[in-house]
Amino acid sequence: MAGTVGPYLAAKAGLAHLTRAMALELARHGIRVNALAPGYVMTELNEGFLAGEAGEKLRSRIPSRRFSQPQDLDGALLLLASDAGRAMSGTEIVVDGGHLCSSL
Repeated sequence: MAGTVGPYLAAKAGLAHLTRAMALELARHGIRVNALAPGYVMTELNEGFLAGEAGEKLRSRIPSRRFSQPQDLDGALLLLASDAGRAMSGTEIVVDGGHLCSSL
């Protein structure tokens, strides 16, 4: 796993900044650009890993003590895709069960 954290964090930061830059550039065309930043979401692809010992270690670091399900993203997606979010552009919505703030 050594050497994988730096590129991952650089990619996340790049996407966050790209979201804001695109929002700035496209606003005059009436285009909103936002990002959805999900935490660990249980899917068919990762359910074996998340159900194992490594997954349990990850789960213990999430304040809600649960992995998200795909439908847990629905509210944020609907907000961003609907007129309810028409004044939102250049923002990132984190849907992670509190994982981001767990280091506080």
